[in-house]
Amino acid sequence: MDKLEIKGNWNVIKGKLKQEYGNLTDDDLTYIEGQEEELLGRIQKKVGTEKEALKRKIKEYQN
Repeated sequence: MDKLEIKGNWNVIKGKLKQEYGNLTDDDLTYIEGQEEELLGRIQKKVGTEKEALKRKIKEYQN
């Protein structure tokens, strides 16, 4: 499994995720460096999509 590396402006990425998945809150998207898997787990639980799909989406938003 490819490790998620969050780089760039997290606030921009967070905003894009909230636009795509309207039920996400700021608490769901609280990012703490080194706890990427926990972040993905919270998002996955809330939106019901696969972790790999979320990783691809976040990487897409970083570019």
